[in-house]
Amino acid sequence: MILCFTLADVCHAYQVLKKGGLKDENIIVFMYDDIAFNEENPRPGVIINNPHGEDVYAGVPKDYTGNDVNVSNFFAVLLGNRTAITGGSGKVLDSCPNDHIFVYYSDHGGPGVLGMPTNPYLYANDLIDVLKKKHASGTYKSWVFYLEACESGSIFEGLLPKDLNIYATTAANAVESSWGTYCPGEFPSPPQEYETCLGDLYSVAWMEDSDVHNLQTETLKQQYELVKMRTMNESMVFGSHVMQYGDIELNNENLFMYMGSNPANDNFTSTYDNSLPSVSRAVNQRDADLIHFWHKFRKSPEGSPRKFEAQKKFFDVMAHRTHIDHSVELMGKLLFGYENGPEVLNAVRPAGKPLVEDWDCLKIMVRAFETHCGSLSQYGMKHMRSIANICNAGVEKEQMAEASAQACTRIPSGSWSSTFSGFSA
Repeated sequence: MILCFTLADVCHAYQVLKKGGLKDENIIVFMYDDIAFNEENPRPGVIINNPHGEDVYAGVPKDYTGNDVNVSNFFAVLLGNRTAITGGSGKVLDSCPNDHIFVYYSDHGGPGVLGMPTNPYLYANDLIDVLKKKHASGTYKSWVFYLEACESGSIFEGLLPKDLNIYATTAANAVESSWGTYCPGEFPSPPQEYETCLGDLYSVAWMEDSDVHNLQTETLKQQYELVKMRTMNESMVFGSHVMQYGDIELNNENLFMYMGSNPANDNFTSTYDNSLPSVSRAVNQRDADLIHFWHKFRKSPEGSPRKFEAQKKFFDVMAHRTHIDHSVELMGKLLFGYENGPEVLNAVRPAGKPLVEDWDCLKIMVRAFETHCGSLSQYGMKHMRSIANICNAGVEKEQMAEASAQACTRIPSGSWSSTFSGFSA
């Protein structure tokens, strides 16, 4: 069993597994762990994932935290390779041929890429290669992968084979954002003292379903259907399409094989009699930082340092976003012409095809862009499709470097500046 990375969601997921009867020795937790005792946390040492929820931080193992939360350690843990681990508890997924594995991963994302609290980020093809190696080792019977991230469907779309005994669900399809929930100003909203979203809509949906249902009788398919309905929302103005990939037949198995089951829910007999609460609105995951700074600014006393700081960070974020958006747009026009540039950058490949044919090209092009324009960062990850399309169009590395240099004559400074490191290894 293994968990990653957004803190409130991950802590809640741990509590689900713990109440399900799993032992800590069979749970591996990756979390940056920068929230519980952060000065911005209104309840020091406490983390909640629901407006009326209990503390989910208590008792959570800290196997890999801080800079130990990285791609290299994550892959080493999945493969059970202790010698490749640096830092952390050293705990790895030392599974056997008859074991059932559950992986929950929650972070920012973009087309073909997943975020990490540290750099570099995680590319889809590298993850799929690790899953194939794990399967070839014959060290598991079946594997369930829950993935929370924007464009999370692109991690498996056209990439995850059906013969690895791996079933995956994602918070969104390959072309849309995922959504935050329990956000300030929305309904239901967090307690008044909070200025941030408490969780992600897809993640909260599967965990709150697991909190109340008998997982000995509920199947993966039943949970998928419930989570899909809640995450899509009624109007589809605020929500995303939950997807399934890989060995879909595994969704007929019961959840307790992967998550255990809370004995307190043993008398619950029908999955569909207890509908999950809906939300009136949700927040695009990429805008969660703006929501935080705006509410911090709005609630701070006039003329206070706190108000000034919130305003500055809000403007820094907007400057960074404008810089990234403008740079990518101009680069496309320089490469393909002012009329054809937007069309090439925004093209979406047919369903069932991976984001890019040559993943090494994608990594090279990202490095070329970031060399001249600064880090894409969490927000700029949404432009990974545009850079993939540049690869698919056959552009050479030298052309990309030249266009990036012309597009980025300056990089805005500030705490959210693109001068901070990004995807490059």
